[in-house]
Amino acid sequence: MIENELSNKIIGCAIEVHKMLGPGLLESAYQECLYYELIQAGLHVQKEKPMPIVYKDVKLDHGYRIDLLVEDKVVIEIKTVEVLNDVHTA
Repeated sequence: MIENELSNKIIGCAIEVHKMLGPGLLESAYQECLYYELIQAGLHVQKEKPMPIVYKDVKLDHGYRIDLLVEDKVVIEIKTVEVLNDVHTA
């Protein structure tokens, strides 16, 4: 699947989750529901995938966790906010 098709599918799933749940929940709720929708759409999804930090050519295990990694191509980082600020439109 090419990236544009994949992105369209992911966005469609995210919109479906938001339509069903609405605003105001914790990130973990949206993550679980989006994970479910993406799996139902037939996509390969990994949850909470570790991502090491590379510092001065040294790979450190204490890194980040990717919320969702779809088809080993798209990283989804889920965020919830109470109000959209200027920084969110950048």
